[in-house]
Amino acid sequence: MSLLSFLFEAVFISLSGVMAPGPITAVTLGKGNNSPHAGAFVAIGHGVIEFPLMISIFYGFGYLLKLSYVKAAIAFVGGLFLLFMGTGMLRSITQLEVSSRGYPHSPIIAGVLLSIGNPYFLVWWATIGAALILHSFKFGVLGFIIFMLVHWLCDFVWFYFLSALSFKGGQFFGKGFQKISFAICGVFLLLLSGKFIFDAVKMIFI
Repeated sequence: MSLLSFLFEAVFISLSGVMAPGPITAVTLGKGNNSPHAGAFVAIGHGVIEFPLMISIFYGFGYLLKLSYVKAAIAFVGGLFLLFMGTGMLRSITQLEVSSRGYPHSPIIAGVLLSIGNPYFLVWWATIGAALILHSFKFGVLGFIIFMLVHWLCDFVWFYFLSALSFKGGQFFGKGFQKISFAICGVFLLLLSGKFIFDAVKMIFI
């Protein structure tokens, strides 16, 4: 397989992961109500965690992400953070001006915290992502670096698209659209919070 063929495969697999609904999707849509560029900053925050993670897997530390107590700790902390963000989103609906500033953290910080607190993101890298990194070995360090950039660009383009879409929708439909989108995203984050915390407890006690 050529480097170009591998990159096409990596793009397809990466997009299938990043396009799956999750906490970053919900927050990116929420932040997009204020700025069409919010997704770009969420992607930057995501990259702050993702690039070091990819490098650590490249050097053989990916096995740590498979340890049950590590996954449980990440799931529990991530669940608490999602609970905090979800309730913040829902509270902001009652304000006269619906704004993503009604819940905490800049898009960059949100990208960082939602990435490091998502056990499924880390498990994806410990399994599917690690396999892609191993495949990139065939093309040397340069191939690995190109793979990292291509994967992150998939995140960047998708999150940017989501925030731009949310911003345009808010402009077109007005405050009603913003309130509905915040309600949906807030409830979604609360559901994910419950799932993360339940999974953490299950990993420890079952």
